[in-house]
Amino acid sequence: MSGVTIWHNPKCSKSRQALALLKDRGISPEVVTYLVDPPSVARLKLVLKMLGIPAIAMMRRREKRFQELGLAEDTPEADLIAAMAENPVLIERPIVIANGKAVIGRPTEKVTEIL
Repeated sequence: MSGVTIWHNPKCSKSRQALALLKDRGISPEVVTYLVDPPSVARLKLVLKMLGIPAIAMMRRREKRFQELGLAEDTPEADLIAAMAENPVLIERPIVIANGKAVIGRPTEKVTEIL
């Protein structure tokens, strides 16, 4: 299967597990190391639409940076998306994109839902 992308953090065990799951299924995904190559606001909006969730649900709310920026559940959507674009550490991981859909791979098995 081609056309599969994973937003990957090699230091994250869940992200490594999701990548291994894809490879075990014979899938060689495009690996986007999103901390090095952060997604744009437009890309984040597109992936959020594919996920079918609000921006806050795609964020690592316990991340120190979330607190430092003064973000909260009621922060406007546009501000949350901008915060993720500028601070990719706030993006939950891993995110797998395939077949016009996306999923956050927590638990890892969720990745199979879109393959």
